[in-house]
Amino acid sequence: MLLKSLNYWSLPGGLDGTLAAEDCLDAAHRHGFAAVELCISEAGALGLDTTEARCREILAYAEKVGVAVASMASGLYWNYALGSDSEADRERAVVALEKMIQITAWLDARTLLTIPGAVDVFFQPGGAVISYDAVWERSTAGLKQVLPIAERLGVTLAIENVWNKFLTSPLEMARFIDQFDSRFIGAYVDVANILPYGYPEQWLRILGSRVRGVHFKDFRRAVGTVEGFVDLLEGDVDFPAVMTAIAEIGYQGPIAAEMIPPYRHYPDVRIANTSRAMDAIFAGQGLS
Repeated sequence: MLLKSLNYWSLPGGLDGTLAAEDCLDAAHRHGFAAVELCISEAGALGLDTTEARCREILAYAEKVGVAVASMASGLYWNYALGSDSEADRERAVVALEKMIQITAWLDARTLLTIPGAVDVFFQPGGAVISYDAVWERSTAGLKQVLPIAERLGVTLAIENVWNKFLTSPLEMARFIDQFDSRFIGAYVDVANILPYGYPEQWLRILGSRVRGVHFKDFRRAVGTVEGFVDLLEGDVDFPAVMTAIAEIGYQGPIAAEMIPPYRHYPDVRIANTSRAMDAIFAGQGLS
């Protein structure tokens, strides 16, 4: 079944990694979400040094409030990049990804949002521009290193479409995933990230059974920059078409609302509105 999920970064303290996992679970429960997507940072509330014992505490609390930890994400991929020009950075990226896979398994999340590399990073002006083919080769090599660990622990590495100028079409995303010939590498479709250059319903249909995670947010094409991200149902995502495609491919799993950044004032209002919008979107397909 589909799980209405809330991404950790949607809450105050999420982006800087200071929000306790328990507080995220409480917020999700309070606003009617069935699951959460927790996010791993370098340090903080859920850092790379998180222990199995701490993960057991989080899972016990999740069971207590009745909210699942359905998937995991991280912002570390921008600085721990498998496609980096630096061999040392690529080695650091592999080590970090191995740790994130282990934390994901300890939390029984089973899906880890993964960014394999970037040709450039849009929010790092003046940063390196890396050859597209080099990003492909290096990220493929790095993922092949960690894939045996993911397979052993039962964690799927779900490749997300982000503004990294890499894997910018669903056909290319499918080819990238298929080269690994493993059910533990799939796609993570962000329906709003696609809008500047495509249609999420087409991506969903083309990727089909490869889809292992979905992000909901909204975007206005006329803005065309990061300022174009808006609340659900305020942008240009065709949510009825998206839900039809999700039903057609038989996707069952979490759909995580990633509403970044939180409102500066009264942030609970955005979460409440997001929950209500997702209920309406799900109900439109008889899935509520």
